[in-house]
Amino acid sequence: MQNAHFFVKMEIRKRQGGQDMSFEIKKIHDPKFFKENCMAAHSDHVAYADETEAEEKKSSFRLLLDGIWKFHYARNYTQTVNGFEAETFDCKCWEDIRVPAHIQMEGYDIPQYVNIQYPWDGREDVWRDAVPSEFNPVASYVKYFTLPEGFRKSGLYISFQGVESGFALWLNGHYVGYSEDSFTPSDFDLTPYVKEGENKLAVQVFKWTSSSWCEDQDFYRFSGIFRSVYLYTMPKVHVYDLKVQPIVDEAVLNADLLVTMQMRGEGKARLTLTGSRNYSVLEEKEEQIIFSEELPVSEGEVHFEKEVKKPDLWSAEIPNLYTLTIECFDQNGERSELVSQRIGFRRFEMKDGIMTLNGKRIVFKGVNRHEFSSKTGRAVTREEVLKDIVTMKQNNINAIRTCHYPDASIIYDLCDEYGLYMIAENNLESHGSWDAAMHGSVPKDMIVPGDNMDWEPMMLDRVNSCYQRDKNHPAVLIWSVGNESYGGKVIFDMSEKFRALDPYRLVHYEGIFNDRRYEATSDMESQMYTSVENVKKFLAEHKEKPFIMCEYTHAMGNSCGAMHKYTDLTDTEPRYQGGFIWDYIDQSILKKDRYGKDFQAYGGDFLERPTDYNFSGNGICYGGDRDPSPKMQEVKFNYQNISILFEKEGKFTVVNKNLFANTDRFRCVAVLQKNGVVVKKQEIETAVPPLSTKDYEIPFAILRADDKDQKKDPDAEYTLTVSFRLKEDMSWADAGHEVAFGQKIYKKIPAFHASEKPIRVVHGKVNIGVKGEDFDCLFSMLSGGLVSYRYAGKEMIEKIPMPNFWRAPVDNDNGSMAPARYAQWKIASMYISHRNGGMFDNVPTKVEEKDNTVTVTYTYFMPTTPAGKCQVSYTVFGDGTIETKLMYDPVEGLPDMPEFGMMFQFNADYDNLTWYGMGPEETYADRRHGAKLGIYSNKVADNMAKYLVPQECGNKVGVRYVRLVDAKGRGMMFEGDELSFSALPYTPHELENAAHVYELPQVHHTIVRVAMAQMGVGGDDSWGSWVHPEYHIDVTKPLEFTFRFKGI
Repeated sequence: MQNAHFFVKMEIRKRQGGQDMSFEIKKIHDPKFFKENCMAAHSDHVAYADETEAEEKKSSFRLLLDGIWKFHYARNYTQTVNGFEAETFDCKCWEDIRVPAHIQMEGYDIPQYVNIQYPWDGREDVWRDAVPSEFNPVASYVKYFTLPEGFRKSGLYISFQGVESGFALWLNGHYVGYSEDSFTPSDFDLTPYVKEGENKLAVQVFKWTSSSWCEDQDFYRFSGIFRSVYLYTMPKVHVYDLKVQPIVDEAVLNADLLVTMQMRGEGKARLTLTGSRNYSVLEEKEEQIIFSEELPVSEGEVHFEKEVKKPDLWSAEIPNLYTLTIECFDQNGERSELVSQRIGFRRFEMKDGIMTLNGKRIVFKGVNRHEFSSKTGRAVTREEVLKDIVTMKQNNINAIRTCHYPDASIIYDLCDEYGLYMIAENNLESHGSWDAAMHGSVPKDMIVPGDNMDWEPMMLDRVNSCYQRDKNHPAVLIWSVGNESYGGKVIFDMSEKFRALDPYRLVHYEGIFNDRRYEATSDMESQMYTSVENVKKFLAEHKEKPFIMCEYTHAMGNSCGAMHKYTDLTDTEPRYQGGFIWDYIDQSILKKDRYGKDFQAYGGDFLERPTDYNFSGNGICYGGDRDPSPKMQEVKFNYQNISILFEKEGKFTVVNKNLFANTDRFRCVAVLQKNGVVVKKQEIETAVPPLSTKDYEIPFAILRADDKDQKKDPDAEYTLTVSFRLKEDMSWADAGHEVAFGQKIYKKIPAFHASEKPIRVVHGKVNIGVKGEDFDCLFSMLSGGLVSYRYAGKEMIEKIPMPNFWRAPVDNDNGSMAPARYAQWKIASMYISHRNGGMFDNVPTKVEEKDNTVTVTYTYFMPTTPAGKCQVSYTVFGDGTIETKLMYDPVEGLPDMPEFGMMFQFNADYDNLTWYGMGPEETYADRRHGAKLGIYSNKVADNMAKYLVPQECGNKVGVRYVRLVDAKGRGMMFEGDELSFSALPYTPHELENAAHVYELPQVHHTIVRVAMAQMGVGGDDSWGSWVHPEYHIDVTKPLEFTFRFKGI
């Protein structure tokens, strides 16, 4: 039951047009009521008084209201302060709150993360035609302001850039209007109610309104005024709305610039187009002027058209921008305002079933990006957005999907400037409504919006608002009607609305995958988390549309395995045109644990329920500092636009996948390494045109087949790396930044030169001792393993090294229930023993002595079902080297094992790591393409990736040798043939037991795992997909693994 008071009509009224106007709270339940008295949506251009303002981006026509507001919080509408909006009601003693901000990030209510389910599910019995009333927080804001003298020129207006999810507005006690749609601006005319002196602005924000049924995005649920608020005035002659359409002809040579202005006032306008990205309106550069023309303007719509010959075209590779300056003059000839609008000339279209940009087939190397900050939620700063853009450019990401709502305007400007393609998504997701219908919980006719025409006006208004604000941004190539909202007539009409508004862009929608009644809703086939094999199958059977993955390679925790299969497909299947990783940054919130230490919190950590826990953490960048996670290494390589192949003897092949950029824009550097050490570098001049291929000779004779004279070290391993780097500083990276590389390894397994130094074997009653120069070790027949290894008199072994078959499950493992499938191997790793029952029920330790060596072999029993066993043999040489061999014979009925190797425990003082292998970031069997073979160093603690939930991390593949040492450079060296190696402060079991980083124990040890292999991490999705078969360990065949270790 709704509380009766919830429907009370508010008392404060205003007189407008001879009629009483008021706000009725009951209307927030009605999807047909979503705005009242809002001004028409318009472009995001800014009017300035003069060139100085335009240069400084500070308009004297605007008065920012961001800052401290007065505030009252109520759990529901019945607890609000009645009549607070009245001019005579004194709110100056209320608490303070900052604007912009979510109230949940300012100490009121709590953040709540849910994915599909609605946040009130199970708390209140409401569905579609109502919203919660028992708990539906209401935030009442008051801002007192006095206008600067002379500010109001022609009326006074207010713009709210983002308020979640609905709000009512009063000025000086008069009801002004109401608006929903959390993520696009709402403007109101305050002119009739403003007065001289102090004014009282009152806003009441409702957390949930009818529109919340359509705002079920996979994100934290917040409310409040979370984007900027400003007052503005309009000069005598004003461009209210600006539509700029640079139409490039079919030959992609010339263009027509179409300008449509919605004008206020009468006079004239001067339109000037300049052709420099860095053009300053403060400088007179006549040679840069493309044209400058005047035309009369009057109230209403004004059109202007001009041909532009051979404009430099805009693309993400070369984001050429022009500047259109519009100067408005009143009838007396006085300049009224100046508008500076950046323009990108480009032609984006569907051509023969392929999406093309400026005539070339485009490939989206994209990422979904939630607008999120660990400090402020969706109220992100310009600095945070800029860091994201720079990080994307540095890592070859060329496209953003604004999931699943319009972002703050700044990112569109930055994408224009820095060069990133955009799918601009409208604010719509109703996943919880159709998911419930698919499970039979509600009838299909309850899906929102579905075919219910009650929702169509709201949805079409959102489309219009999304389009109008962002229509002038060249970065926006595609409009998206929303996300995961099933299908139906309303969504089809939304797509048609976009097409009617904008014939020069395409329209996207993935949801028709689940409801094919209106196929024409989306211009391209869009799917999410489809396997590569199923993408191929779909394209073979459906040839009508191009195909993109609007979400793929789900980056939850340690993920992004086998991503290369998707990016490789863009090279072989023309109609597969790329995809957008899910997603860019972890949605985590800075919080303190019980001891006051900061940590990154995820869903449920604020004790909000319902919740979907750590499903909020899917980023290729960490929350908090916004730095790239180790997964970015793979993303950067898979997304690079230049490939280097080594398929021809003595040559390398440069494949330039850029659409518009020649490789001569970059420095090409060949690097020769010998056993991981750089011995030579050579610059190579390349000039491979876009979408072309060219061969170049390998510059190092020692690597060529025709090498006759070079002295090649037969025991050395050589590596050739060809690197493309920026020639000059860019806005997003300095000269020398690497944009692409290829590497060829001339693999050489180094011969093991066994020491001839003598050893002495001591046969004790229960121990076998081995002594040699500078070392001794002790093998226990009682305890069943190597119990002591002393080098230079110092004990190294804290615990008997034992076989290990387990890793701390990654998020993808948990999603696919891998721990349940592989649990036998956790049992084996934890409870393996040389004993098979009783105290002395064991296979006798085998000791084999030869000249200057001794081999000790243990048989270990694993309490698996069915039972298994393995053997470990240690061969000791006179220089202290111990060759270790792990052997396993398959047991029918046991599943795949996560890892096959040995685990060592050292004192935590051994915390300095140097390895010759793949790096510099962590690597796995299915995530190693972006790594290079080389010598790398870090601290053991550095290998703890900052995934929200502790899990397997820090692994290195292709390892030749490792040095683990203390501050004095003393420790242990491991060697082998392409080892899988890990050194962390924790065991896999300690990692697995912790749900947060703060739950991990204090560091006492360095845990080393040396393995033949570890299975891949997966990443097709995080809720069912298995690691690809080729990245599993085949347990149907005997396994044997050898490595060596030695004190240093």
